[in-house]
Parts: sequence; C-alpha cells; structure tokens
Amino acid sequence: MAMGRPREFDADAALDQAMEVFWRHGYEGSTIAQLTEAMGINPPSLYAAFGNKEGLLKAALDRYTAKRAAWMEGVLSAPTARDVAERMLMETADIQTDPDNPPGCLLVQGGLACGTGSENVPFELAARRALTEDQLRERFVKAKKEGDLKQTADAAALARYLSAVSAGMGVMASSGADREALRQVANVSVKVFEEQSTKR
Repeated sequence: MAMGRPREFDADAALDQAMEVFWRHGYEGSTIAQLTEAMGINPPSLYAAFGNKEGLLKAALDRYTAKRAAWMEGVLSAPTARDVAERMLMETADIQTDPDNPPGCLLVQGGLACGTGSENVPFELAARRALTEDQLRERFVKAKKEGDLKQTADAAALARYLSAVSAGMGVMASSGADREALRQVANVSVKVFEEQSTKR
C-alpha cells in the first residue's frame, strides 16, 4: 500500500497561528486567506488537512483547550474554593491583557457574530466552556465535603457564576479594558466565595 504524502508543515505551529487569527477576528471574521497566510500554507493544504474552515477551528480549539486544561489543573489545585476563584480570576486578568496574546478569550471571541453557515460554532464553543464549568462544580462539591464551603453553598451556582465572570472579563478585555479594571472585577467576585467560606 502506498504511503500518503507527509504534511509539509508543522501542524502544531500552524494551529497556533490559526488559533490567533480566530482569537483576533472571530470565526466569521477570519478569512481563508488570513488563515492560510498566518499558517504558511495554501488553501488546498488547509482543506486536505482539516476538511474546511470549521474543521480547522475545531482543531485549533482542541489545541487551545489542551493548553487551557494544563492551566486549569493549576487553578483547581488551589487549597480552598476562595483560592480557586482568586487564582482563576487574577490569572485570567493577566492572561487576557497579556500583550503577547490577543485580548480576551478564544472561547468567547471565536463565536462572536456567527451567521448563516456557521450555526455549529457557538455550540462548539459553549461545549468547551461547559467543560470548565463542570470542573469547577466538581471542585466546589469537594470543597463542601471538606468543610471548606458552607453546607448551604450551591456548588453548581458558584461554578456557573465564576464561569460567567471569567467570560465577561474576556469581553471586557476584547473591548479594551486594562489589567487593573479586570483585577477590580476579580477582587469583587472573590468576595462572593469569601461569604460562602467557613474560614472567614
């Protein structure tokens, strides 16, 4: 059986470049020309490797969520629920205003202004965000069992709240909010967890 031609580009490096284009311009605003130029490949190579633009987005999201998973592992390892919230939101403020990255969050930015023909994209992004919320909920359930959170605390609601604040910070960053503004939001939000903590 004949071997297929090897890909002539570094897939990980190419996906990092595609990720940045989607991050800066959203799915709808990213053109094939922009993507292929950033990735250093031609359109036939893109279609051969990823099928279509949506396939490329999913591959870029897989890479993004793998990197995010490593970061979340550090967030979830914080000793208390309050510390989890503080670490997540403060690091979010830093990451989303890092001049080396596009502003905001790919999981929010990628789905803005999706029109006809890209109806699946917002659902794909929402599913990725839901994974983070699930991880947070499990961590807060654990915090209740350990006596760190009050027994009246709603682990699911706290996870949803933290996810919503994080996404909102992404929108703020993409609209030009600076690090200090995001940290102010983070500080106020952490107080919610202090109120639910048994260790105030």
